[in-house]
Amino acid sequence: MPSDPFIYLQFMRSVMLALPGAAEGLCFGTPAFYVQKKLFARIWENGEVLVVHTHEREKWIKDYPEIFFITDHYRNYPSILVNLPKVEPSDLQQLLTDAWLKRASKTLIKEYQKFDLGRLPKR
Repeated sequence: MPSDPFIYLQFMRSVMLALPGAAEGLCFGTPAFYVQKKLFARIWENGEVLVVHTHEREKWIKDYPEIFFITDHYRNYPSILVNLPKVEPSDLQQLLTDAWLKRASKTLIKEYQKFDLGRLPKR
């Protein structure tokens, strides 16, 4: 992806705000995305790292260690850090959608499935 924090934010908005119940807000003074008041992604203060809720971080880090990582602070949280200038948009979209799926209610997931069966990851 290009290295402009505004472009990252616009891309994330296009992906996340299309998901039922997703809302943009702030977390530690930076743009963040929530579903039912549950945080599922936020941009770091530097504008080039994204924190994303996931239970599959080992898979992402193993496959793409130059893009996905954690710091000691996040070791005990179900989160992964994403190097935005290096991530492929399709991988970011998948990771963000998966994060939303893990935080959304069953009702919102059913609503999403009704309108966008093609984008729902197969589990």
